[in-house]
Amino acid sequence: MKIRQDAWTEEDDLLLAETVLRHVREGSTQLNAFEEVGDRLNRTSAACGFRWNAVVRYNYEKDLQVAKRHRKEKMRAIGGDQAKKKLLYTPPAPAVRTVDMEADEVIENTVLLEEPSFTMTDTAVFSPRETSSLTMADVIHFLQSLGSSDVKVTALERENERLRKEITEYMHKNEELAGKVAKLEQESTTIQEDYETMMKIMNRARKLALMDEEDRPTTSFRMDRNGNLEKIAE
Repeated sequence: MKIRQDAWTEEDDLLLAETVLRHVREGSTQLNAFEEVGDRLNRTSAACGFRWNAVVRYNYEKDLQVAKRHRKEKMRAIGGDQAKKKLLYTPPAPAVRTVDMEADEVIENTVLLEEPSFTMTDTAVFSPRETSSLTMADVIHFLQSLGSSDVKVTALERENERLRKEITEYMHKNEELAGKVAKLEQESTTIQEDYETMMKIMNRARKLALMDEEDRPTTSFRMDRNGNLEKIAE
């Protein structure tokens, strides 16, 4: 009987993900993958299914979609009866127990489900044989996984709210900076207009000065016999 109850490690999650993706890619089922991982980790296939759907799957959504597309293309290429799903793993036959369990022990260690209500995508549905073998430890472990998932969701919601507030603040700052830039552009336009007006005035003053010099009469001089300069009357 598989009674492993310790926490899942990163290596266990990696093994679970790689096995599920390989089964999906090769045309097998997720349930068959859970059986293989359960035998390798000494856990029940139900515990592996809980772990996959509650925690691990969210980190491999893209890989799972790629594996499904690969399986679809492979089955389409094969066609016919050969395209049906083929299980990759055959669980070993369980050993026959010669010691009878007491009724109280069965009730204490086994959770009886009237109907198999746990379903997963890719037609991976637990059979009554699987759901009837769920132990209380599996259920507790699954509830603890849900609790950790809730903590992650709460942390993500808080981070999302913080980022929203930062975005709102940055938008307000951006509006303020845009207003300042518009004001500076207006002031720059005013300064440019004043500069052009001043240059026009200076050019006009320079032309008037030149015209005034041209209008003034010129003074002429001549040299007398003694070598002296004398002004010639206009």
